[in-house]
Amino acid sequence: MASFMNKLSKIKWNHYVNYAAVAIVAIVFSAMTFAGGLPQSTLFLLEKTTMNIVLAVSLSLVVGFLGELSLGHAGFMCVGAYIGGKTACLLDGAIDGKGILSFIISLAVGALVAGVFGFIIGLPALRLKGDYLAIVTLAFGEIVKTVFENSSKESFGGPIGLRTPRFDKQYLFIIGFILVLLTMFIIQNLIRSKHGRAITAIRDNEIAARATGINVTKYKLVGFIISSSLAGVAGVFYSFANSTVKAAVFDYNYSIEILIMVVLGGMGNISGAIVSATVITYINTQLQTLLTGDLAVLKDIIYALILVVIIIYNNAPSLKFFREKYNMKALVSKIFKFVGKPSAGKDDESAWHRVPTKIEMNEILSTDLKVVESTLEPDKEDKG
Repeated sequence: MASFMNKLSKIKWNHYVNYAAVAIVAIVFSAMTFAGGLPQSTLFLLEKTTMNIVLAVSLSLVVGFLGELSLGHAGFMCVGAYIGGKTACLLDGAIDGKGILSFIISLAVGALVAGVFGFIIGLPALRLKGDYLAIVTLAFGEIVKTVFENSSKESFGGPIGLRTPRFDKQYLFIIGFILVLLTMFIIQNLIRSKHGRAITAIRDNEIAARATGINVTKYKLVGFIISSSLAGVAGVFYSFANSTVKAAVFDYNYSIEILIMVVLGGMGNISGAIVSATVITYINTQLQTLLTGDLAVLKDIIYALILVVIIIYNNAPSLKFFREKYNMKALVSKIFKFVGKPSAGKDDESAWHRVPTKIEMNEILSTDLKVVESTLEPDKEDKG
């Protein structure tokens, strides 16, 4: 029993808090939909939230951990949506295009093609820095959108969009939560490995990383490919969540929105990206629902004001004490403060009370040191 408790105390429980939170939310909503069904508005919100979480966490790998600015994440999502949707259409004749098997095959194809595009774009683009990389990725996103918009009706639907099979709306959000957990698992395990330490070293100081022997180009490319593949996964999910895929959805503004989720959640903070994506998706959805007709023009203004307030809260020096005292990390640390904490040297063989000594520690500390003059007589030769 003692050995089992020791093993439990060595587990870093804070590494699994976000998994547990996502799993609990998924279980609660799954139980609700199996019990009596959820409203269509709630199902739509859950689908969009899980999709945006996948996008935010995947972009966090490039922007937050790698330290590169990418503005073309919606472009990789667009590739995954069209290629995955087209794959589902082609499979519809052989197997059920709306079934789980078709979804898995389309997911694999969409992620693979998006990853290939990530490699093609990343190989030359990641040799650039700062604004130049942002411009190249932005151009890629706009080029992809334009190509699909001007495609033929037989290939990808052209301007009217690609008609795709629609997965059962009652249960699609459950797959969305599974994709969120899979994305978290890939990114978090990568970051906590030696490869992740190399990626963060490149972000902190690229010159020092090169000096230590890290292949900077390789790790930048790996991070970019993984991020673009996961964006392709979100795109395939979008194609199954909507009956039509339109390229106009994946514009520059959507890439900026995903970037805002990452920045507001904290650079290199996966849990923050999850919370930020959830909050921003909820705010956007509610504004679109409440502000209709002539009031729709106020949506962007109110949305911008909310973002400004959040940014001020996250960065204002006067609110630093409040942020540090009342935040999710502080709450989690209070809950798990006794878990994994060493038992005050109980099992430490080198503890002071276990070391055999002839005198007590308090006797050493209370000893007075006095200078004693030498009583030895000098040599006769010295006297002479």
